Amino acid sequence: MANSPNDLTTLLNRQLALYADDIVADVEEAVKEVSQEGVDKLKARSPRFTGSYRKGWRVKKVKKKYVIHNKTDYQLTHLLEKGHAKVGGGRVAPKPHIALVEQELIEELQRRVIEAVDR
Repeated sequence: MANSPNDLTTLLNRQLALYADDIVADVEEAVKEVSQEGVDKLKARSPRFTGSYRKGWRVKKVKKKYVIHNKTDYQLTHLLEKGHAKVGGGRVAPKPHIALVEQELIEELQRRVIEAVDR
């Protein structure tokens, strides 16, 4: 039992810190899982020419952030997503695949963070 207001404050601060630590751990795990799901979705939805571009998607942890990138054919990501000019004139149509997956990942991560806070 708390004997004084200071004891109660200390106890309350300790419990809030434990709660915050649990939420941080749950959110970090959710970010890691959602990042890997994003890589899997990009591998499934990327345009297929030789297969190298499709197979090149990776997730990498940089400090405290997870970065999804194409390790093998990073030069093609913008060209395929947005389209580009042809050498003899005209344009190559865009094949949007990254933005769609990005939006799905944002929604999924938001859902998981809300779940973590509610628990």
